[in-house]
Amino acid sequence: MLKKSNFKKSQNRLEGLFPERTPAQTTAQAAQMAAQTAAQSATQAAQGMAQAAQGAMQAVQNALGMQQKPDVPNELCTKCDACGDMLFTDDLSQNKMVCPKCGYHFHLSAQKRIDLMCDAGSFTEWDRDVESVDPLNFPGYAQKLARGRLSGPDAREVLTGKAAIGKMPCAVFAMEPAFMMGSMGSAVGEKITRLFERAEAENLPVVGFTVSGGARMQEGILSLMQMAKTSGAVKRHSDAGLLYVTVLTDPTTGGVTASFAMEGDILLAEPGSLIAFAGPRVIEQTIRQKLPKGFQKAEFLLEKGFLDAVVPRNKLRGTLKYILRLHAGVQNPAEPAAEHTAGPPKPASKPAAKPAAKRAKATEE
Repeated sequence: MLKKSNFKKSQNRLEGLFPERTPAQTTAQAAQMAAQTAAQSATQAAQGMAQAAQGAMQAVQNALGMQQKPDVPNELCTKCDACGDMLFTDDLSQNKMVCPKCGYHFHLSAQKRIDLMCDAGSFTEWDRDVESVDPLNFPGYAQKLARGRLSGPDAREVLTGKAAIGKMPCAVFAMEPAFMMGSMGSAVGEKITRLFERAEAENLPVVGFTVSGGARMQEGILSLMQMAKTSGAVKRHSDAGLLYVTVLTDPTTGGVTASFAMEGDILLAEPGSLIAFAGPRVIEQTIRQKLPKGFQKAEFLLEKGFLDAVVPRNKLRGTLKYILRLHAGVQNPAEPAAEHTAGPPKPASKPAAKPAAKRAKATEE
């Protein structure tokens, strides 16, 4: 049998667990329960109204013949950054990553650009083993380099090598926008310098595709030194009488624009490309003036004489083929190319005589 003292302790413990409530506490608890019930009722009413509104909107869309916005996976469709239209990814790829609605040129990976512009199977990569390191132990730089190498299958900062365009042999480089926006570090400068030196030794023209945010700040002065190094290699290649064609794509800025990107014998650009040293926002903040519309775009630079031509992507390969054939001394550069072999160009045929009327008009002018 439970002793009287133990029974008293158990009673006190139970009273501690279930204390006697005052009338005020009972009223407060009732009010709290009523408020919770009202909130739940209001939430259910709001949900019901939202469903009713959605049903009404669907009825209006059906009455007007409007279709509900489809819910499609990202792999199936791609949104155009310029016009906002949803494009089938397969159709966009077949159109060389150019929006068929507004003509916006999407970024291309270095490998994709090589595949589009060069003859199939003609590209042989050079200096594959040259990669960026972290010479200054810059905070977070090693992680960015690792992410850059994972940005695509076998991604590298710049692809360099030998290829053929319309059966015309040439040295080619293409910068990678997905790898820290093509910024130029020591490895990029070294690979491009080696490309020009080897092209000079093998008597090859150079075709370059630039896309860059400029010199890479994480490598400090070592990055800036690449501007002088690459420019020296371009100059020696030019002094040897060899051709250098630059294709500037969106964006080409900073130290790359101030060095090898703008040093080509012929400067081409894709439509709408931003080509600048300092960006438009920096200039506006410095001079405290509003810049003209389209300032630093490819069309603006063409108008001011900084470029030779703005060429859409679907015509770029043909344009490059024509330029290479013309420089090689091919008699009819616009005709389909035969296999080009090394050797002196054939003498140009004598131009046909102009009709008498046209000769007289030209003499008068």
